[in-house]
Amino acid sequence: MSTTKQSTFGATLRTTILLASLSGLLVVIGALIGGPSTAALFLGFALLINLGSYFFSDKLALSMSRAKPIAESENPRLYQIMRELTTRAGLPMPRLYMIPQDQPNAFATGRNPKHSAVAVTRGITKLLSEDELRGVLAHELTHVRNRDILIQSVASAIGAAITYLAYMLLWFGDDDNSPLGLVASLAMVLLAPIAASIIQLAISRQREYAADAGGAEICGNPESLASALLRLEQGAATVPMKVNQAAEPLYIVAPFKGKGIQGLFSTHPPIEERVKRLRQMRPSL
Repeated sequence: MSTTKQSTFGATLRTTILLASLSGLLVVIGALIGGPSTAALFLGFALLINLGSYFFSDKLALSMSRAKPIAESENPRLYQIMRELTTRAGLPMPRLYMIPQDQPNAFATGRNPKHSAVAVTRGITKLLSEDELRGVLAHELTHVRNRDILIQSVASAIGAAITYLAYMLLWFGDDDNSPLGLVASLAMVLLAPIAASIIQLAISRQREYAADAGGAEICGNPESLASALLRLEQGAATVPMKVNQAAEPLYIVAPFKGKGIQGLFSTHPPIEERVKRLRQMRPSL
């Protein structure tokens, strides 16, 4: 198995394990509650909200980022690069959008390849070389091909359900008035949503690794994407991004520089590790 396929398979396997962990945590909480009808009601409500988010995710993401459609006459080179990449990847042409921001960044959205969109910032078209831009666009096409919006929607649905059920456990799950029972319920209310959030963020990071590997394969040059990531990280650190923070997980690099605990609570893997993995792929491609 090639390095590229190994990297993609490994990220997919870890994502599957993390999704299973979320499901397992949900089952454990449901078992502790005892399966009241109210729990099923809240679970259905959470799934309904996330189902709506899945079908309208592209409109929400583009709106939050204030992205505008790009006509081919406005940027013919961008369209040409995207057509080359979609032909190599065997994907339909996505809709292209421009985000009026100077920070270099990009994201993909849409529930499947036929309903996909790729948005780039004004800054990324000015900063990156053509090869680097090709690597970034290939990364975003991999998100589309892997249906990462669906995976994130499922993770969000399960995470929301865990949060609802954890709070229900506090009120309905334990008739024992002993201090020990109260402490256990409080611990579950506090820790279960935190655990769910950590797992969701871990899924987001694994999907970025998979998109890096797939993007390198599509564009045919891992160094193009590796070089782009380094330049994008520097741009994100020096140029502010005026965008809704809820859209942060979508972007190829984190548009905001957080403070405090790093790693577990990051939506993106460290750039150094992403670049390292990409450069290890060069011999296989």
